[in-house]
Amino acid sequence: MAGPSKRNSASSDPAPVGVARSLVLERVGRCCVCATGDHASPVATGEDFEYDTSDDTFIAQQCARCGLVYLDPRPAMSELSKIYGDAYHAYEFTPERFGIAYRVRAWLESQRLRRWTAGLPPDARIIDVGAGDGFHLSLLSRIGDWSIEGVDPDPTAVAAARAKGLTMHLGVLEDLAFENETYDFAILIMTIEHVGDPVGLLREVRRILKPGAKVGIVTDNTGSPDFALGKRRHWGGYHFPRHWNLFNEHAMRKLAAGVDLEVVSLKTMMSPVNWTYTVHNLLKDWGAPGVFAKQFSLDKPLALGLFTLVDSVLTLFGRGALLRVVLQKKSGR
Repeated sequence: MAGPSKRNSASSDPAPVGVARSLVLERVGRCCVCATGDHASPVATGEDFEYDTSDDTFIAQQCARCGLVYLDPRPAMSELSKIYGDAYHAYEFTPERFGIAYRVRAWLESQRLRRWTAGLPPDARIIDVGAGDGFHLSLLSRIGDWSIEGVDPDPTAVAAARAKGLTMHLGVLEDLAFENETYDFAILIMTIEHVGDPVGLLREVRRILKPGAKVGIVTDNTGSPDFALGKRRHWGGYHFPRHWNLFNEHAMRKLAAGVDLEVVSLKTMMSPVNWTYTVHNLLKDWGAPGVFAKQFSLDKPLALGLFTLVDSVLTLFGRGALLRVVLQKKSGR
């Protein structure tokens, strides 16, 4: 990812008794879309229910102007090695580890990538920002013969992608200084919510896109029923403390306008993940036996299947768990 990579937890090992497990936190003070904190108020508090990387309680603020939900305070950049680690699924999202969940997701993601890339010329250049271990790059390599490459700041994730023969750049997009107007398509799939400065990131994406080129974004939707049900504490999309900026449709449109990208398409899409982890977080917070909470995770097909059905129905009414967005750089200079 451009910013924190798409990984969780630094370690699953408990800290020694008596050793503090608090993170260094930094105040944000403002909505990145509206550039002010005057209209924000706390909407949720919660802990790292999924990976237990610290003992901190985190606060999610919501901007009354645009609806953006953002973590404030949030971990300092120096703390990323503590909150991200080898256990995260995007670092090692393999069929061996996730079984049927991997196969179903690979099929669904392939269908979306085919729609997004339809009409691209054979010599097109595509960049995946926040590529993790190269899951989507691998899918793209099976769809077309384009020049594909990825960016991620995590050395282990980059090494995993390179081991698959993929072209990967280690670092943050804003620091890599790619040439102007060189890419025909960019993807940010479950990336922008991890980033401290979505505005700066999208401006950089716009700079490296050719005139008329597009960027596809997938991110959590705070306009969804699962958010409404779990918003005070347990919503799976908070992903405390790794999701720093979370969007609804209004906030996403305002973000796009602010970086001079046109909205080609903005819809919702089905995902069982936030539903599944909302239940997981609730059970864990209420002290349920671990065996029950573990039934609601990415490697448990029963829970994923149930909430796939639920969210598929909601998606028909435009209330899916994720936002699916296509933005375009204007053709004119």
